Order: sequence, then C-alpha cells, then structure tokens
Amino acid sequence: MKKAFALCLALIMCLAIFTGCGTQTAATPTPAAKPSTAPTASVGVSDWNYIKSKGTMTVGITIFAPMNYKDASGKLIGFETEFAEALTAELGVKVKFQEIQWSAKETELNSKNIDCIWNAMTITPERKANMDITIPYMKNKQVMVVKSANAAKYSDLANLKGARVVAEKESAGEEVAKKEAVFKESKYTPVASQAKVLLEVASGTADVGIIDYVMSIGSIGKGTDYEGLTVVPKAEFAEEEYGIAFRKGSPETLKNVNAAIQKLADNGTLAKIALKYKLQDLILVKPNKV
Repeated sequence: MKKAFALCLALIMCLAIFTGCGTQTAATPTPAAKPSTAPTASVGVSDWNYIKSKGTMTVGITIFAPMNYKDASGKLIGFETEFAEALTAELGVKVKFQEIQWSAKETELNSKNIDCIWNAMTITPERKANMDITIPYMKNKQVMVVKSANAAKYSDLANLKGARVVAEKESAGEEVAKKEAVFKESKYTPVASQAKVLLEVASGTADVGIIDYVMSIGSIGKGTDYEGLTVVPKAEFAEEEYGIAFRKGSPETLKNVNAAIQKLADNGTLAKIALKYKLQDLILVKPNKV
C-alpha cells in the first residue's frame, strides 16, 4: 500500500513538473516595424535626368518688363523669356513658363511645380545655401521710384521720414526697405509683386517704391504704362548679381546650364537679346577669347 501510494505521488510530481514546463509564458515578440510612408528621393535619378526625361524645363517667373511680360497680342516676351528659350534649345529640352508668387518661390521649386527660378533673382548667401545657383549673368541694383512731381522732394533722403514705402515681399527691395538707415522712419508695407509696387506708387497709395533697376528700364517713363513715374537720381542701393536657381544637389544641371550660358555669350546670342531690351551694359558673362 505504501509502495503504491509512493508510486502515485511520484507520478503526480512528474506530471506537475512537465505541466509547469509546458505552460511557461513565451516572450512577447516585438511588433514588426511598419513600412515608412515618408517620401524618399529616387535613388540614382539626378535632377538633370528628371528634367531630361520630361523633355521640358519649367521656369518660375513673375510678370514685369523688361524681363517677362506680354505684348499687345498676349504673347510672353522679354529678356528672361528669350534667354530661357535660347538656353533650353541649347540644352535640347522645351521650356514652360509658370507664373508664381515670388514669396513662395522656394516652395514651388522644392515641390517640383517648377524646375528653376529664373526671374531677375538676386544671388545671396542664404539663397546659395538653400539652392544651387548658376554663374552670375547680369548685374543690378535697387532704385527708388516716385511720381515725377515728387522726384525733387525725395532726392533729399531726409524726406523719407514718414513716407509710405512699398517693395515686393521677400525681394532685394524689401531687404533695402528694412535694413537701409534712410528708411528707418518710413512706413514700409510689403506687396505681392514689383508690378504691384508701381501700381501703388502710381495710384498714390504709396509715396516710394523700391524696385530692380532693370525693371525701371522697361516699365516706367515715356512709352510705358507708367509715364508719370521716375527713378530718383543718385538714390541707389544694394548692388547685386542675378543667377538662375535650381534645387539643391543639382551639380549636373548647373554644369550643363552654365556651359550653355557661356555658349550663348560666345556666339553672340546673349548680347543680341540684351541689346533688344536695352540691358546690354548689365551683362556679366563675356565671350571667351579664341
């Protein structure tokens, strides 16, 4: 009896041991990471190949003479327009012009709504840090535009105190309005475009507009829509240079575009276009000597 009892007890203990081993809780597996939904760059596809594959370079512009504007028939013309047409033909792609808000230019570029910013864009250290920019092709400066009747008044910069000043938002003109000491006591208001600057001055809602010198050549004075406006003599600011901006990390694009700019200078095309729009004295790219 005792032996039977001991045997039963041994069997019960063995069963308990095996049951315990079989019911140990397994470690909870780490959930597999979900695939990332964040967009990634196309591996091995350069920005130049992207443009070439489309067969079109989309150029971001704003409308103002003499750079990009429309003639009486509605056709887009201007120095930048013809320059872009000649350069893209040299590169073997078509050109498409896309009007943009200047203040959103970098967003438009990085989202690929446009492939470059080519519209009298001043080269600055900040822009060079954020975008790839070509060799400078034109020089420029900022000037003050007023009604002709007020030219004598504002030739004395002391009279800028309390003056209503406008410039295009996020432009070189705005930099002047905010940083130059002579505008410190003026009443500055940003507007959407350089064309809007001229409209504000002409309508009398602003006293002074700050715009690109190149714009003043083709947009104000006799034979223009703003015959009553003039540039204030000797009131010049922020000498600068223009370049074409592409997305950051576009070395092949820059190399090809820079080479095409130089070729257009060498064969006389760039000088011919500049002369047509009275900008010949501002071109920086000179023909290479043979």
